[in-house]
Amino acid sequence: MKIIDIIEKKKKGGVLNEEEIKFFINGVMTGSIEDYQTSALLMSIYFQGMNIDETTLLTKYMVESGEVLDLSDISNNIVDKHSTGGVGDKITLIFLPLMAAAGIYTAKLSGRGLGHTGGTIDKLESIPNFKTNLTIEEFKNKVKEHKTAIAAQTLSLTPADGKLYALRDVTATVDIIPLIASSVVSKKIASGANHIILDVKYGSGAFIKTAKEAEKLSQIMVEVGKRLGRNICAVISSMDKPLGRAIGNSVEIQEVIEFLKGNKDEDLKEITYTLCAEALEKTGVCTDKNKAFNYLDELIQSGKALEKFKDIVISQNGDASIIDDYTKLPQANIKYEVKSQKDGYVSDIDAMKIAKACKNLGAGREKKSDLIDYSAGIYLTQKTSEPVQKGETIAVIYTNKEETIKDAENLILSAYEITNKPEKRKSLIYKIIN
Repeated sequence: MKIIDIIEKKKKGGVLNEEEIKFFINGVMTGSIEDYQTSALLMSIYFQGMNIDETTLLTKYMVESGEVLDLSDISNNIVDKHSTGGVGDKITLIFLPLMAAAGIYTAKLSGRGLGHTGGTIDKLESIPNFKTNLTIEEFKNKVKEHKTAIAAQTLSLTPADGKLYALRDVTATVDIIPLIASSVVSKKIASGANHIILDVKYGSGAFIKTAKEAEKLSQIMVEVGKRLGRNICAVISSMDKPLGRAIGNSVEIQEVIEFLKGNKDEDLKEITYTLCAEALEKTGVCTDKNKAFNYLDELIQSGKALEKFKDIVISQNGDASIIDDYTKLPQANIKYEVKSQKDGYVSDIDAMKIAKACKNLGAGREKKSDLIDYSAGIYLTQKTSEPVQKGETIAVIYTNKEETIKDAENLILSAYEITNKPEKRKSLIYKIIN
């Protein structure tokens, strides 16, 4: 078998069989297939697509390219949650303590961010001394002892995905549904959970722009998971507006703590509670959505969820005093208030413009080697449907780069749409696919 024949077959729209896909992944791992040949096949897939059988086989052999965590000695009801990414998305950091407080085991391997802000791992590393680089054994022990743990993605899991993604990133073949699906699902399966909750986002601040594209991707990931023995649920949600009020790293940690203290923005609550409710129903803790929402309220009002967040921080060597003293988190030297230029009501906030402003302030990175300023970020004091007066603060900029303030201010002002009448709040949940 030769890789050039496989490239030729896919280029002409042929369907790759199991032997050919296995040969391809093995060749990527051993180096017997050159990068330029892999890139050629990726481009062929980009234009010709893959059917569900091919996508499932590609996912299967990506999983088998590395280690697969076995968490069965801990529980047969272990949950993992994954988001396709968005602006102000700190839901994982609320989801984990809520699940742990409910007695559900959650095992979460996450990544650092590329783009407008850090990823979940970057946000956690803004907590002084918080340890995210755990060995597999440390990770499993913490899940067993504390019901939950979160660690940086290990290179031993799905290494084929790492190699393929590096090439996809530089050959403009990232945004193709079969390759996105196999990348996401392979990593989730290798992480060892048997219940996987996906938050699939669409809109201006998301990688996927339309609800229909998000639905198609979700259906494929759910089906691939089913075929490979995993229970996957996909919650499709809008990311046209920033999620919550904080965008950045340490500023998002503060919003997470405030949420767990009971100070919840409706948009953040809606998506967080919906994802948690799916996990509660899948694991048999609650029988329906209403009971799940009431239970989640109880976990927050009783202080159990906040206590679990504290437990996570302490178990991973972090400074838990940040829960009561936010000055222990990284603080920016400059705090700049952006003022409204007119009276009215906030009708829209463009997520991508806010994201770009945040990145320019130092909260994000262009490439993995870039350093992040954990203290940089934006806090939206006024959100959709809320009234504003001319000269009133609508957002606060935090940065250590004075030269970025004016551009960030202009982006924020252009992101805000202010009209004469209040905009009625719409649900962010488009559809749930099981």
